[in-house]
Amino acid sequence: MLVFYEIHETMDSAITREKQIKSDSRAKKLNLIEPMNVNWKDLYDEII
Repeated sequence: MLVFYEIHETMDSAITREKQIKSDSRAKKLNLIEPMNVNWKDLYDEII
């Protein structure tokens, strides 16, 4: 299920950001997700 995404201009910036998010604490990840997707809706169909 996709609950969060960001759009990046380059693959390098996307990969750098992915690594940063993966190293963040659970609390920081929740702080990214909840303002954008408070109901934890699957966002997959929005990006296709």
